[in-house]
Amino acid sequence: MSETQRKLPPIDLRSDTVTQPTPAMREAMARAAVGDDVFGEDPTVNELEARTAALLGKEAALFLPSGTMSNQVAIRAHTEHGDEILLEVSSHAYLYEAGAPAALSGVMCRLIPGKRGLFTAEDLRAAVRPTNMHFPPARLLCVENTHNQGGGSVWPLEQIAEVAEAARELGLRTHLDGARLWNAAAAAGRSEAEYAAYFDSVNVCFSKGLGAPVGSAQAGSAEFIRRARRFRKQFGGGMRQAGILAAAALYALERHRSRLAEDHANAKRLAQGLANLPGLDTNPAEVETNIVLIRTRSMPAPEMVRRLQQQGVLTLARDAETIRAVTHLQVSAEDIDRALNIWAEVVA
Repeated sequence: MSETQRKLPPIDLRSDTVTQPTPAMREAMARAAVGDDVFGEDPTVNELEARTAALLGKEAALFLPSGTMSNQVAIRAHTEHGDEILLEVSSHAYLYEAGAPAALSGVMCRLIPGKRGLFTAEDLRAAVRPTNMHFPPARLLCVENTHNQGGGSVWPLEQIAEVAEAARELGLRTHLDGARLWNAAAAAGRSEAEYAAYFDSVNVCFSKGLGAPVGSAQAGSAEFIRRARRFRKQFGGGMRQAGILAAAALYALERHRSRLAEDHANAKRLAQGLANLPGLDTNPAEVETNIVLIRTRSMPAPEMVRRLQQQGVLTLARDAETIRAVTHLQVSAEDIDRALNIWAEVVA
């Protein structure tokens, strides 16, 4: 590492969860009016929930500490123990939420094979088993948009409509894991409400692309949110003077959604630069939002991650051959160019 590089802060591409609150966001948090949210008395939380519900075209919303809790509260609110839920095989709610569907809701997971996290109405129909006392009843379909393991892939709205129609025909309720729905909407040129319209419940996250320090929200009908509020409390997610956190989410919702296209452009810039380096395989055409997947041929992915870290670029090894890099609020085009120079030194 050169002396100049040594003095520069590291470029953190591990995830869009690593963002720090901006000074203006911290000021909004400090000014927030607060109350006891479990009693429904926190005005800032109430404002955030109303604003989120309106953006998603739903009757009501519920503020939660995390996206994992938001997904799991939705699963619990839609199902009873012994039911079966359907998810794409690499879905976050299946792979990365600590076995919560089984532990918290007592449901079976029926997996749908997909391509970059997406599947078709025919795939869904093939996965639903016939009504039979030997099988758990299929109750809920979960869709993830954008899809994390798919490299930030975006569902076309037409495909969402076809899958949702099939789900209705099959008697399934529908849940959208929209942790990065803001990114999907920005990339597709659609509103979040257009996507949300096809689902009974929607999870959105404020602490990824929008850059708030904490928080997600669940949106749906007023009746569904009343039931979800009970399970939030049961799962330990009832918060008190949470307006300090909700103020950050409100600030991000109003001021950071419009800049997500910058993150997408930086991800594309990174992918295009990496595609020209020896020993790496990445497809810029598949970079639709802010996630870049890089296959390594010259050395194991964990070793490349280690060497990049020594030079001031932080990434994550997804497996032995694949590195994930994620752009976000605090990564600039200049940071991308610096990261590409360091990457070139490492692969050389």
